[in-house]
Amino acid sequence: MAAPAVAEDPIPAKKLFGARQLPTVGPTESIGFYANGCLMGGVAIPSDGPTWQVLHPSRNRRWGNPAMISLLERLSQDAHDKDGWNGLLIGDIAQPRGGPMLNGHASHQIGLDADIWLTPMPNYKLSDAERDHFPENSMLRKDSVYVNDSVWNNAPHEALIMRAASYPEVERIFVNPGIKKKLCDTWTGDKTLLWKVRPMYGHDYHFHIRIKCPVGSTTCTPQVTPPQDSGCGKEVAQWLDRVRPKPIPKIAEKPKVKPVKPVKPAYLTMNALPKACTMVLNEQAVPSMAAAEYHGPVVADVATASDVPASTETAYASPTDPVTTVVFRSIEDFSDLVPPLKKVPVPRERPVE
Repeated sequence: MAAPAVAEDPIPAKKLFGARQLPTVGPTESIGFYANGCLMGGVAIPSDGPTWQVLHPSRNRRWGNPAMISLLERLSQDAHDKDGWNGLLIGDIAQPRGGPMLNGHASHQIGLDADIWLTPMPNYKLSDAERDHFPENSMLRKDSVYVNDSVWNNAPHEALIMRAASYPEVERIFVNPGIKKKLCDTWTGDKTLLWKVRPMYGHDYHFHIRIKCPVGSTTCTPQVTPPQDSGCGKEVAQWLDRVRPKPIPKIAEKPKVKPVKPVKPAYLTMNALPKACTMVLNEQAVPSMAAAEYHGPVVADVATASDVPASTETAYASPTDPVTTVVFRSIEDFSDLVPPLKKVPVPRERPVE
């Protein structure tokens, strides 16, 4: 009797979504949960703005829900005008259609998460090569869980993080436990907002913004609101102990223990994602409409009906600017969104956020 056929492992969803370089066309929907979902009708933040530059263009992860993109543009302008921040360096937001990423993140799947570097934007336009290899400058002392004041005090880091926390649509901000401890000790502003700033592994060179599901969204799964206390007591102390390097015990002789084969980490398959994500994955972009670039209220040159033919523009509602226009450009004009395949640095692996 022939041996029964062995079923092949399903293709990881991250490979399928990672291969999609353009979004779907149509209304925006954040579908599912931050770490288990996808994005319909994603829009891209411009690579360069008055007060921001986007890093790692080769990853093609500058897509998001218009509510997220609008907030990033507003934060960059407010931090520049009110907090003395030179400009934001924006890291990963989401893939064109969201979904699991090939590396670096468990979340960032529905266009409502974004990473902001804690290094200020330089006074010149970075090249693509510089953006792809921008250094991950840690805010911590070497071999320590605490903030390096000589680095931290060179820029108004506290003001930037707490500015982001002040926006009502922001639900969580993830930072390294050492940075949370620093804010607990030295922030002199409104301490009632510190509950939004959550300690998390990694996040020593950037912070992570997560916003709430947009009002009226029926496809987005909200996250449980954390306790609204500062978290500056027992919670941050436990986190610091958790990330503090533990001494390696001395062993008289090497134990004769059979090595355990590491378990292959589980990955999401399409069956694990919301059913609508299969449609999002398979939806094809209209060939003459390669992508949409979102321009929020801080951009001076927002397109108007007189700038483009009526057949190539679509209006998206924005929380702060309901008449903002999103312009679809031809694929030839938007070739910068189809990155070359090349090796680029990826974020350090970290647990589910």
